[in-house]
Amino acid sequence: MVFEFSIDLEQELSRLLEGHHCVVPSAVVKELHFLAEHGPSPKKRKAAASLKLLKRYDIIKTASLKADDAVIEAAKKTKGVVLTNDTELRKRLQHDSIPIVFLRGKKKLALEE
Repeated sequence: MVFEFSIDLEQELSRLLEGHHCVVPSAVVKELHFLAEHGPSPKKRKAAASLKLLKRYDIIKTASLKADDAVIEAAKKTKGVVLTNDTELRKRLQHDSIPIVFLRGKKKLALEE
């Protein structure tokens, strides 16, 4: 969403989550590498750009190999907040009472607790 709607991710996260520390599960990184190499053209570009952005953040290992499962595992383990606009993942996070940051109005991030 960062590349589609040109939001300032760090500024928006700082506005919502004072003193935040971003981590990315290794399964997500693996999926992005796959998409950057084998995905359809638009996804390929976004995945490659995402991999560059992720260099700013810490990568953590999880037991889960699927990206969505790894995100949920990492959020539970760190008592963290998840940044996503993925509808299915949001439903799973809500079911597990994990706070979510999502894009609202194509301009701002919002926190759902």
